[in-house]
Amino acid sequence: MRNPWLPLLLLAVLGFSSVGKAAETPSGPRFLGPKREAKARRVVTLAPSLTEMVLALGAGSTLVGVSRFDEDKAVAALPRVGGFVDPSVEAVIALKPDLVLVQPGPGNQRPVERMAELGVPVLLLPLHSVADTLSALRAVGQALGQAKEAEALVSRFEATRARIREAAKSLPTPRVLLVYGFEPLVVAGPGSFANELLRDVGALNVAADAGSAYPVYSVERVVRARPEVVVDAADVDVGKDKLRALPGVSSARWVEVPSLALLQPGPSLGKGLEELFGLVHPEVQAR
Repeated sequence: MRNPWLPLLLLAVLGFSSVGKAAETPSGPRFLGPKREAKARRVVTLAPSLTEMVLALGAGSTLVGVSRFDEDKAVAALPRVGGFVDPSVEAVIALKPDLVLVQPGPGNQRPVERMAELGVPVLLLPLHSVADTLSALRAVGQALGQAKEAEALVSRFEATRARIREAAKSLPTPRVLLVYGFEPLVVAGPGSFANELLRDVGALNVAADAGSAYPVYSVERVVRARPEVVVDAADVDVGKDKLRALPGVSSARWVEVPSLALLQPGPSLGKGLEELFGLVHPEVQAR
């Protein structure tokens, strides 16, 4: 299963760098550019997770452009405006959007600021954590005149989360490593939404001692951690067999994520949480 979101996962946690008027790392949704009052009717998204939000809110008809990473069939015919770190200012402006939705990162800071300077309202939506994701859903819902629909999505996720947490209380706490790439070895660390979801399903993230949300983790630390379950969310298998053969890892149960729901912070996180619970506790899923 191809994972086109790995570059976003690696960069999203960094926020904007300390240059220009986006210098302060955003702690929640905020606007750049001209203030807007009416609900948006022409929307460009610069990340698949943001496109998913618009679609889940029932506002797909407002989309006029998406990133080159978007693979949803619902937006297959829409113009592409570049990638997460290299959006094309010219391509965005040409579509005459009245709102651009952005997951901020150091690579896209300058082009995003330029869009705002040219008079396009930009909504910055950090997606570091589950709380960020829910705040982003509410903010996008408000901007699109779909606030009730956004609250319904948030409530649905919170109900799923409460149910999973309750189910996990009486279950064992397996030691889990969630891997996004093998060479280099990139894993889910503290501060990532995946780390939160691992806690929700009653797992112990063996990389919770890492220094960042998506760290390049040493093989030596994995061997010492002796994970009981390795969740493979990588897009390629290069380096996988080498890791799998190591002492302390060879005896682990290896599983692959069944869909992209766990890989992007958006409306599908509830589905991803249910899938992760089944991967970590297959004995419960089988009942």
